[in-house]
Amino acid sequence: MALKNTNPTTTKAWQKLTDHFNENKNINIKDLFKNANRKEEFSIEFNDLHLDFSKNRITKETLSLLVELAEEVDLKDAIEKQFNGAVINVTEGREVLHTALRSTSEDAVLVNNKNIKPQIQTALRKIKSFSNKVISGKWKGYTGKSITDIVNIGIGGSDLGPDMIVESLQFYKNQLTTHFVSNVDGDHVSEIIKKLNPETTLFVIVSKTFTTQETITNAETIKDWFLKSATIFDIPKHFVAVSTNLEAVNNFGIDKANVFPMWNWVGGRFSLWSAVGLSISLSVGFDNYKALLNGAEEMDLHYRNTDFDKNIPVILALLSIWYNNFYGAETEAVLPYSQYLKKLPDYLQQAIMESNGKGVDRNGDKINYQTGTIVWGSTGTNMQHAFMQLVHQGTKLIPADFIGYKESLYGLTDHHNKLMANYNGQINALAFGKSKEEVHLELKTTGNQDKIATLLPFKVFEGNRPSNAILFDKLTPKSLGKLIALYEHKIFTQGILWNIYSYDQFGVELGKELAKKLLDK
Repeated sequence: MALKNTNPTTTKAWQKLTDHFNENKNINIKDLFKNANRKEEFSIEFNDLHLDFSKNRITKETLSLLVELAEEVDLKDAIEKQFNGAVINVTEGREVLHTALRSTSEDAVLVNNKNIKPQIQTALRKIKSFSNKVISGKWKGYTGKSITDIVNIGIGGSDLGPDMIVESLQFYKNQLTTHFVSNVDGDHVSEIIKKLNPETTLFVIVSKTFTTQETITNAETIKDWFLKSATIFDIPKHFVAVSTNLEAVNNFGIDKANVFPMWNWVGGRFSLWSAVGLSISLSVGFDNYKALLNGAEEMDLHYRNTDFDKNIPVILALLSIWYNNFYGAETEAVLPYSQYLKKLPDYLQQAIMESNGKGVDRNGDKINYQTGTIVWGSTGTNMQHAFMQLVHQGTKLIPADFIGYKESLYGLTDHHNKLMANYNGQINALAFGKSKEEVHLELKTTGNQDKIATLLPFKVFEGNRPSNAILFDKLTPKSLGKLIALYEHKIFTQGILWNIYSYDQFGVELGKELAKKLLDK
């Protein structure tokens, strides 16, 4: 049942792509637009999502050869194995089933010959019931007051996912204020505690093993602070856990009725769809949390059932391979034109770089081709006044994803028109640039004729810098779910193409082991 192991560089498609690249590497996006239908031919509509990938250094032949590569490494087989619960995280002996967490189909998904769907539904009902109690004010603290603040204590996937979603869905939040404590740096937890009233705060401790150093250190510090004004008998009213270690949770003082499950078949960085998303449900309400899951499922079905040449995650993955492995690009920028999505690049850094930052293939052999992309970014228009200078005129090739929305949430039309004019302006500037002739004319008509000789080279934009335009109708819980799932499937596709295991993360361990040795001295 395991994944097939194919070194991509040994495939026929890779050889064809290499020849094709050598013949076409100096292709110019501006020239490609001499085809009046290019935008239509390189766009995909999927419900409220529009992908325009026309501003890439590709032709129909490039796309066809990239799809051929996906077929030759049997991507379709790998996708089915993931969805059906095969042990594709071989090094850790685990299934990879974050897709099952948002599936509404009745089809069974078996882990150890047992259907996991009923336990997923049970967990969702528990999240709903608990969220409703807290949000409605029925859940009381130790002095009889309702909860006003939620604190999520976790790190990595137990922090970045929920934190990013809560920030992204601020428009939909209820009266509760949600905080996140992650870093073992004591200044982090101290700053959060300053803002809290122990009588009205609920703490959600998220740790599969309940032994993660950062999480448990922060939880113990918060518990000590809490017990300065409360007793150990009040802990069950203010602390809940998302964990599998019932004994450790019990020893901490948490009521077993307030423990939410974590499962071995969900990797940490894909766990916001599970009970790890409890703080999301508390922040925006269960209905919005469920809409987030539904959006992700919509993308899951698209990914699983759509031909590769019209499959949004597959197309984005193939483009990434094209730039990474043929053009030698090392980074990708993620540029959301929504201030709500300011934490998305941070979240994607973990999802992508922890997943595909591997130097050994699925056979255990050292890899001699590039894997993994360095992902970075910020929100528009802020980043236009920051790092975009390098993207436009620097010496590095940096493919970019621009994420935009047709409609703003507060309806300030003037603001939104200006925001989207910048979104489109940046994409066009990267693709088409500004020629010597255009700069010459501009300097001439603005009365700077005497400066033409000195200024001309500095004001030329080469253009030919690739980007994708990912455009949604509106930022909703559902569309956000779709966006996150899109990137999850892009990650998986890249991992299959690079012949690596995307779902282990042994690279996280060595530094932790050495830190422990130093502490034990």
